[in-house]
Amino acid sequence: PTHYGFFDNTLGEDGDPLDALVYLPGFDLLPNIVVEARPIGIFSMTDDGGGDDKVLCVPNDPRYDHIKELNDIDQHLIKEIEHFFTRYKDLEPGKWVKAEGWTGREAAEAELQASIDRFQG
Repeated sequence: PTHYGFFDNTLGEDGDPLDALVYLPGFDLLPNIVVEARPIGIFSMTDDGGGDDKVLCVPNDPRYDHIKELNDIDQHLIKEIEHFFTRYKDLEPGKWVKAEGWTGREAAEAELQASIDRFQG
């Protein structure tokens, strides 16, 4: 339901770069595009590989200045994201996902900083 990527120079709890979901309605992005974005919330989850949080972001662009928190986004989109990530491994044998829910911008910023710190070692 959003563009999917990662934060460069980060290390999530699962050993991969921290996942980023970029809310950019009406735009199709090509692969390997860098989007300067800022976090507005985080969907915390664990899967068979460990913590696998998803940080929801908006572009760092004046057209998105009115979006500061999760409540500023259509709540149906929030539910779509949650539904997708709680079901996307259902058909993979031995894989599982445990959704832990959404928290706001401050938690997302804290996890982003923790992931930067893990990367820097």
